[in-house]
Amino acid sequence: ADDVPPSQAVRSPIFWIMYLMFFLVAAGGLMSAAQLAPIAKERGIADATVVIFGFSMPAIVAALTFHNITNGVGRPLNGWISDHIGRANMMGIAFGIEAIALGAFGFFGVTAWSFITTDALVFLFWGDIFSLFAATVGDAFGRKFVTTNYGIMYTAKGVASLLVPLGNVLTHVTGNWHAVYVVGCGMNVLAALLGFFVLKPIIKARLAPPAQPAVAEPAYVEGQIAGRRAVGS
Repeated sequence: ADDVPPSQAVRSPIFWIMYLMFFLVAAGGLMSAAQLAPIAKERGIADATVVIFGFSMPAIVAALTFHNITNGVGRPLNGWISDHIGRANMMGIAFGIEAIALGAFGFFGVTAWSFITTDALVFLFWGDIFSLFAATVGDAFGRKFVTTNYGIMYTAKGVASLLVPLGNVLTHVTGNWHAVYVVGCGMNVLAALLGFFVLKPIIKARLAPPAQPAVAEPAYVEGQIAGRRAVGS
């Protein structure tokens, strides 16, 4: 596949499909991370303590610790799986699981341990956007300009951060945090569908080997040569 410079990449529909997917998944995770402390306070978990390996710590501190661990582990793990099953397939699966994890955290993370566990699952399948999209940009646009092309793609995270205040607005309007996680789930479901049904066939076509020109059969070639000789004699 040819190496595509940034000036051409940003004019390609596939670039903006990927940008939208990155934006959708990033927004869901950022809204969740930004509202972690107020949600814990609302659910009476902010002052709760848990015992882990014999050490007592506030539940909110444990949640932050474990989701940072899963966030880090999820990047190489999901990247490794994508090496075997394909980037777009992994995006579809991971973003679908992320939608379920966000729903579980938003609706069922009401005790200290369920809060910690579901929050950790959210970030296990959120951080993968930073490894999967980097690799997919290389697949889609070649490797020569991959750093610049991915750098432009990464700005989707900054755009997604502009939606973080939306969480406060939705909570104020509806009176609870459920709407925030419904929106987050919907964003991830849409990103998963785009991965499976839009991005996958485009990347597959991009990476397909070029068609080889048909090679004439030897007997046919010999017959053509003999015919030309007969005409020229």
